[in-house]
Amino acid sequence: MFGRKRSNIDFIVVGLGNPGDKYKNTRHNVGFNVIDYISGRCGIEVKKLKHYAKSGIGTINSAKVLLLKPQTYMNASGLSAADAARYYGIQPQNIIVISDDVSLGVGRVRVRRSGSAGGHNGLKSIIEELHTEEFPRIRIGVGDRPNPEYDLADWVLSTLSAKERGQIAERYENIYHALCYILEDKIDKAMQECN
Repeated sequence: MFGRKRSNIDFIVVGLGNPGDKYKNTRHNVGFNVIDYISGRCGIEVKKLKHYAKSGIGTINSAKVLLLKPQTYMNASGLSAADAARYYGIQPQNIIVISDDVSLGVGRVRVRRSGSAGGHNGLKSIIEELHTEEFPRIRIGVGDRPNPEYDLADWVLSTLSAKERGQIAERYENIYHALCYILEDKIDKAMQECN
């Protein structure tokens, strides 16, 4: 599906979220926020509209990366990831996805080599479009619903409190280091230090 690598891009890093100011500080947009942090830290401008996403190309730890913030809305995020993967000839194991996770406490980080969508529609879309679960992901805890009756869609689209945003922001540097380990083919070390 992805063909022969035909560019100098080594990795695609996809931060999941929904476009528009309406969703800016919601739980579901933590992936976008992390991409913003990484782009600022590494001087990679993520503005060009390409592959159904805001995108930017730069270097992180000597790896050439494409940062993506899909503009398709969460449930169709896979269109962006797959389009970029086909265009650059990138295999799924070199596509790193950053997403929110309601099963983790606020600010907790979990790095995985592969796995199911775990009920996350953005991950589900990427799995469907890539035809595999075999891609690394960094999941960031946004906390579970206050009670089981609370609608999950309403919860992930709810705004994080200032305290919760702070708890997550405190982990941005750890997330960046986890990403660097993955780029260096040291995902086990990333899992050891972050999980």
